[in-house]
Amino acid sequence: MPALFGASGIVGGAERYALELARHMAERVPTRLLSFGSQDAEIRQGHLDVRVMGGAWHVRGQRTNPFSLAIVPEILKADIVHCHQHHILMSSAAAAIGRVTGRRVFATDLGGGGWDVSAYVSTDRWFDAHLHISEYSRHISQHDDKPWARVILGGVDTVKFSPDAAAARFTRALFVGRLLPHKGVADLIAALPDAIALDIVGPLNTTGAVESLKEQAVGKAVTFHHGVADAALVEMFRRALCLVLPSVYRTTDGQHTDVPELLGQTLLEAMACATPVICTRVASMPEIVEDGVSGFIVEPGDHVALRSRLEWLAANPVDAVAMGAAGRARVLARFQWPDVVERCLDAYRTA
Repeated sequence: MPALFGASGIVGGAERYALELARHMAERVPTRLLSFGSQDAEIRQGHLDVRVMGGAWHVRGQRTNPFSLAIVPEILKADIVHCHQHHILMSSAAAAIGRVTGRRVFATDLGGGGWDVSAYVSTDRWFDAHLHISEYSRHISQHDDKPWARVILGGVDTVKFSPDAAAARFTRALFVGRLLPHKGVADLIAALPDAIALDIVGPLNTTGAVESLKEQAVGKAVTFHHGVADAALVEMFRRALCLVLPSVYRTTDGQHTDVPELLGQTLLEAMACATPVICTRVASMPEIVEDGVSGFIVEPGDHVALRSRLEWLAANPVDAVAMGAAGRARVLARFQWPDVVERCLDAYRTA
């Protein structure tokens, strides 16, 4: 049963999700990942075939909304098509082609999107099923009571992201993610105790958010890291006091988003490394973190509570180790890629 996966590029958390799921899917069934980039390329990663399509048209100039007719022959060779975005023109076209040609097409919403016909007419039922990465994703899509909407969760490579008993823990908190206002990094900087340092890992961008965060961090023990390789990132997870993901619905400048975190991938990666985590009570994250067991959940924007939890972890290293161990156990029990693959295959068979 060849499966065709579609993604917009391998540059962030959403793209990492599509790549990792495809890579692990390829260990079970023949799988081909289609992505878009600056030039054509064919890549083999283990059992997975990857095709990068260059020269795509970007709908209305939107870089996250590529479109290419080269997708048509790829769809015609596939038994299953799994689109890793919902509200983009390419996914709607794939769903329409699937309907005409009798191929089953599935959608997983990884956030974001662009101009699409779904802005004018619901395309939900163009797909055979929607495979959500969290209960929150299903809820925000208004699919709670829909039999064709399932939750497949997300996964972690628990060999790559794993603890190292020889790695000494530092009194340094860690943030990993895109440096955008809804990620709540400004709240983390404001809440940071004097005795605790902070490493911020994220790509540069042109929004001005990075420069603003660096200005707010002046005088504090905050270090920014850009372009961190995976191996170095794993080491940072292993040595961190904790991983903090303080996302918010409403930013300090008044902007609002309903989907700040559809999953919280960096929480899972840190927990797999037996690192305690702190997150906000926002979107999907309470589905991942057991408050007081594998980490702490605080209210968004509550600097006092966030500072208190950071200080507690620094002052209670034995309990912090126990939290980290509980986090890894939760990942092993619920958030491994082979389990996600099995949920997908079941959906493919029974939709």
